[in-house]
Amino acid sequence: MARSPTIEQIITLLEAQPRRIAGLTAGLLPAQLHDRPCPDDWSLNEILAHLRSCADVWGDCIRTIVTGDPPVIIRATNPRTWARSTNYHELAFRPSFEAFTGQRAELLAFLRKLTPDQWERTATVTGAGKPLERTPRFYAQWLAEHERSHIKYIERMVKPMG
Repeated sequence: MARSPTIEQIITLLEAQPRRIAGLTAGLLPAQLHDRPCPDDWSLNEILAHLRSCADVWGDCIRTIVTGDPPVIIRATNPRTWARSTNYHELAFRPSFEAFTGQRAELLAFLRKLTPDQWERTATVTGAGKPLERTPRFYAQWLAEHERSHIKYIERMVKPMG
């Protein structure tokens, strides 16, 4: 059984991942950032749009759980559904990435102020089947691990680009 990462490890990962994306995409031309390597694959810009949508949805869940009046009830939102209400896919990569890093800085500032009890505060999440109990820690870890899988994909995408 794998151990859950500590809060410090989650924060470290959330802090490092935008820098990793920046390093991987530095020097790439706009066409390289927006072109799909294969018709069924996402472009780097589409991956960024997806990561921004996930950060919107799960970051909002974290804030709602921490700041809401008990009992906190959240209606589940699918980040892909949320993405359709944004213009993230239409934006140029660099300005979109700047917005992503700004959003991440705000989330990290919020997370660093949480007490241990706030990290473990629960909310009931409805609308995605059976109601679930979730915590800020759950959403922060989910966000970090989800991004890590996309960054591994980005690494594979940019390798042939040199």
